Amino acid sequence: MSLDLQPGATSSRRAAMVDRLTSAGTLTDPLLRDALLRVPREVLLPHAYLRLSGPGADPIDWRLLDGSHPDDREEWLDLIHDDASVLFQRDGEPLDALARGPVTGGHMTSMSTFTPATVEALQDLGLAPGHRYLELGPGPGVSLALAASLTGAGIATGVERDGHMAAFAQRNLDRLGIDATVAEGDALEGHENRAPYDRIHSGIGVPCLPPAWAEQLAPGGRLLTTLTTRTPSWPGQLLVTRADTGRTEATLRGRPSGYRPMFGYTWLSALDHRARIKAGPGSARPTRLAPPADEAYGFWIAAAYLAPGLVRDFQAKTMTIVAPEDDSWAVAGPGDGTVRVHGPRDVWAELEEVHARWVRADRPETYRVDLSDSTGIQPVTSGTGPKALAWSLPPLATIPGQLP
Repeated sequence: MSLDLQPGATSSRRAAMVDRLTSAGTLTDPLLRDALLRVPREVLLPHAYLRLSGPGADPIDWRLLDGSHPDDREEWLDLIHDDASVLFQRDGEPLDALARGPVTGGHMTSMSTFTPATVEALQDLGLAPGHRYLELGPGPGVSLALAASLTGAGIATGVERDGHMAAFAQRNLDRLGIDATVAEGDALEGHENRAPYDRIHSGIGVPCLPPAWAEQLAPGGRLLTTLTTRTPSWPGQLLVTRADTGRTEATLRGRPSGYRPMFGYTWLSALDHRARIKAGPGSARPTRLAPPADEAYGFWIAAAYLAPGLVRDFQAKTMTIVAPEDDSWAVAGPGDGTVRVHGPRDVWAELEEVHARWVRADRPETYRVDLSDSTGIQPVTSGTGPKALAWSLPPLATIPGQLP
């Protein structure tokens, strides 16, 4: 695909995107605002997939928008300047000769993260000129390009598992004159050749902090990653800081959304149970626990670990939590003091217990992660004392569904 770019052709769309992010209170950093206005997203995202099939369809029907084709251009420009993720690559396919139009089959192996999440991450990292920056899993390179615009020439690096994507992103960054490097490699190993880094950002979710990432963080550095759990419903965000003395601290907090998990990680899904739950939601019983607020992120991230194996169906009319591996579920409310449960596992009783413990622990919103254990175990705690919530992050070696 070859885009016929004209100066200013999309500047008004970038300006509208920036104004929208600013009005929402998401974008506050003036340097990042300038970078968003300067970097032409259309060069980094010259195509995009639209999913035509509904949830659970297999095979999936897609339509590829080609930004160089006049019949696709307006829809494509709207999409890449919107706040949604941009679906970009199926099954690790080569990216240089994609045919526009309908296509069936395959699953997305790369996407450009939705812009508000990118903005929040880069602002949380506090990027500034001169910072040595490492991006893990940069995909087509949008966030890497923005970071490089903030840090300066030659000190921003991305590590991308997929060789087609790494070459594609590097070529487009070069085309824009952005002096950043995309290396092909295993993001879990970081990139020792240019370490240490003042700022590290992972565009992939991991179950725990890979040791190499912490080792490659410079004194005074900050690292940000999604901590993925078995469920896409309740991700966490891990912020790691290294003091000038070398001491490392890590804080975990729940989030409304996060990045897709690393390659080989299998999420739980409620889709296969949806029809059965609708036909027979279960036996009603009383409960004193009203459905916790979606914004109670500190509770939900604790539930992801202390009541493992659960996933929420956000498409259901009332709160529906499923334990797919145990053929069990709970359907709450609506607001009548009852819950309907089904299966050998009382899903709601587990949530009642976790919620009671969370309340006794003073409703923590953040948790401390101890990275000092020489065995690699990463304990998590809400504080000290007998009421504190505590668990350990699962090691990388036990990733569910990991491919050989």
